[in-house]
Amino acid sequence: MKYTTLPNTEIKVSKICLGTMTWGNQNTQNEGFSQMDFALDKGVNFFDTAELYPVPAKEETYAETERIIGNWFAKTGNRDKVILASKIAGTGDYTAHIRTNGFSKEALNDAVNDSLKRLKTDYIDLYQLHWPERDTNTFGKRDYNYNSKDKWEDNFNEILHNLDDIIKSGKIREVGISNEKAWGTMRYLEESRQHNLPKMITIQNAYSLLCRPFEGDLAEVAHRENIGLLAYSPMAFGVLSGKYINGTATKDARLNVYSHFSRYNSANATEAAKRYLKIAEDNNMSLAQMSLAFVNERPFVTSNIIGATNLKQLEENIDSINISLSDEVMEAINAVHAEIPNPAT
Repeated sequence: MKYTTLPNTEIKVSKICLGTMTWGNQNTQNEGFSQMDFALDKGVNFFDTAELYPVPAKEETYAETERIIGNWFAKTGNRDKVILASKIAGTGDYTAHIRTNGFSKEALNDAVNDSLKRLKTDYIDLYQLHWPERDTNTFGKRDYNYNSKDKWEDNFNEILHNLDDIIKSGKIREVGISNEKAWGTMRYLEESRQHNLPKMITIQNAYSLLCRPFEGDLAEVAHRENIGLLAYSPMAFGVLSGKYINGTATKDARLNVYSHFSRYNSANATEAAKRYLKIAEDNNMSLAQMSLAFVNERPFVTSNIIGATNLKQLEENIDSINISLSDEVMEAINAVHAEIPNPAT
């Protein structure tokens, strides 16, 4: 395994991060336990979860993933071996069963305290805001559309003050953002600098061969401001495994179960994936390992969040850390990207 540190800290994390969003829905508790055992044995010390998980968000499975992780900590005593990241859910119709008061002081305190209880720990290493409160282009929305009826009011300073209080209490160590845009990222940084408030050290956004908008303005923000990308969906919901191309996807495969993630298997995404598969095969790699190696090697990526529904997938995904892509492979990848840019955005 390869390691780095979370930006602006001395917290050592593996370049591969274990994603957990299927545990409690597609995966049982025992399967989650096996994945954590296997990942830790392979040198993965960074786990990412969220109060929202498992996905899709449902009242009856709310926070089950955190409970599974907490039960594993209680069973194994491995809390001190893991850098643990979690998230507070943002606002929306599909999270109304969680809470409706956004990132208010009360909401943040309740969310952190409840996560700590479920996770059976007294601290979270990295606490993230799952998505912005304001109306912006997240989750497959390509463009920002101005809404004259938007009543959102700037509250970046208030959020950071509230997070600062929780950090000082010892319940969280560092803070980050997720599904954020360049403007929101810079507003947090502005408030942090001007008022000596906690800095958002990471941004967890979608990034893969099929989804590279981060390279637009956020890559420069990450570089200039020393913020690390925690890349999620590096396999584009399994499309970059090749199983939807070659017809080996089972009935319980994610895109067969959750059709509302259709942007990942659009006609353009499928065509791009076919071309990437050809590049991988021509260079004696699986499409999965080439796709993950691509993300692993990006200079703005702090850690690559991988997910799997079985141990065979997990092993292949973790082993991608040992693959380096040649200049020729990168040229071929970028040629496809130039013709079919960001088909899963």
